[in-house]
Amino acid sequence: MTRAHVLDHVFVLCAEGAPEAEALKSLGVREGSPNRHPGQGTACRRFFFENVYLELLWVADPVEARSPLTLPTRLFERWSRRLQGASPFGVILRSAGPGPSDPPFHTWPYRPTYLPPPLSIDVASGTLLSEPELFHFRAPRRPGDLAAEPIAHALPLRSVSRVSVGIPGAEPRSDALRATESAGLVSFPTDSEHVLTLEFGEGEERRADLRPKLPLVLRYGAVRSST
Repeated sequence: MTRAHVLDHVFVLCAEGAPEAEALKSLGVREGSPNRHPGQGTACRRFFFENVYLELLWVADPVEARSPLTLPTRLFERWSRRLQGASPFGVILRSAGPGPSDPPFHTWPYRPTYLPPPLSIDVASGTLLSEPELFHFRAPRRPGDLAAEPIAHALPLRSVSRVSVGIPGAEPRSDALRATESAGLVSFPTDSEHVLTLEFGEGEERRADLRPKLPLVLRYGAVRSST
């Protein structure tokens, strides 16, 4: 069955400058281009795979992040409370194409200054701070948008096959989270702590647990010898 949406990227809220990136780089995961979001007050370091990318995101300008435009996204609230129980994760979906499609959950439109009118980002309504924030781009990704980014890493981390975001506690999930899980895009299991797991390929044989430096687990197949 063809999906109407795909996972575009995920983010982890980190310390300023994202020194946590060194935990990935020490494994031989190559870093891609950074990004800054003018007017939103955030910046990020990025790691790319064939079908999904990972942002390590932080608040670079608290004034912008707490502006009337940006504050409702709760990016500042999540970032400032990430060590006090708020989920540090964001999940960004995108229309699979070829044309725009509506998000799988109820949203409100966020129009940051770095997007030209009339473009906007759909932000899920009703999510909890204990859950990841959910976003959606209506337009499909343009071919070649990320062609210059490195996707060959020392570990076999080419294509993300499954994403799960562990959430502490067994309280009921929001409608938006349940809709995302029902669409088969991301799972949100109950866990002892907030943790993001990225799986690569089928029959994963190895894992790299980057905690406590970064709340991230990578599962992947064994490295094959070229000889």
